[in-house]
Amino acid sequence: MYDLIIIGGGPAGSAAGVYAARKRLKTLMVADSVGGQSVVSAEIQNWIGTIKISGEELANSMRKHVEAYASDILTFAEERAEKIEAKDGNFVLTTEKGSYTTRAVLIAAGSHRRRLEAIGADQFEHKGLTYCASCDGPLFEGQDLAVVGGGNAALETAIELLAYAKSVLIFNRGEDFPRADAVTVEKILSNPKIRVINNAEITEVKGDTFVNGLVYKDKKSGETKELPIGGIFVEIGQLPNTEFVKGLVDLNAQNQIIIDPRTQQTHTKGIWAAGDCTDVLYHQNNIAAGDAVRALEDIYKTLHTK
Repeated sequence: MYDLIIIGGGPAGSAAGVYAARKRLKTLMVADSVGGQSVVSAEIQNWIGTIKISGEELANSMRKHVEAYASDILTFAEERAEKIEAKDGNFVLTTEKGSYTTRAVLIAAGSHRRRLEAIGADQFEHKGLTYCASCDGPLFEGQDLAVVGGGNAALETAIELLAYAKSVLIFNRGEDFPRADAVTVEKILSNPKIRVINNAEITEVKGDTFVNGLVYKDKKSGETKELPIGGIFVEIGQLPNTEFVKGLVDLNAQNQIIIDPRTQQTHTKGIWAAGDCTDVLYHQNNIAAGDAVRALEDIYKTLHTK
């Protein structure tokens, strides 16, 4: 019987593991890998306390911090969570390797990006095509950049890139921006460094060792065009890793876990959630780690006042 099972090995899961161990909660940390989405980033410049670090280095650093506490109080299991069930006032986690019982659960399973389906997209990922402006934006200073997407995330990425880019070209599949805030759309359309191409479907990413162009199809005319570009930022949606908790906790329309932002508690007593799998407004490494710390404070208080 564990006091706590943490599901996830990104910034939220790792921060939770460190805090749980320091609070002497008998903890099992379950994750199929450590590091989260940023593990593939060539350089991260916004991890607080570190001027720059690669995603791989950050993942190794988090793993070492967790493993420093891996003794009788904290166990790390490199496994994939498959199902959680409530049983006799506790919870049973089933993985592909076994099952474990716990008094409390923290879900920090993160999310994954919706991938761009175009010729060359996989080939040039992390070679000029990226899914994280806050991680990789500074690497593209002075270049003409493309943002793919039509929601708030895409428009906010375009605005963020203006700090580095010579210009930003937004490729929007629709006629307008029905999923974006009107204020954000107005801000985008009034900026001379940003241009929008509507009804655009990216069909191919081109380059040599690094991205240098893209091909798109005008969905209205059917015409295909090629443009030179220095980098491509994809913002076409993020999918939370919450399939294994459907029916156990409340999810919103995007399948994100609904939490109380003051405590990180879900509507299911005994289960907390933190990071990119939740319905908080912003998703970043530093925010995920902070949310997990908040959750651990509340978990500790709850377990010790039962």
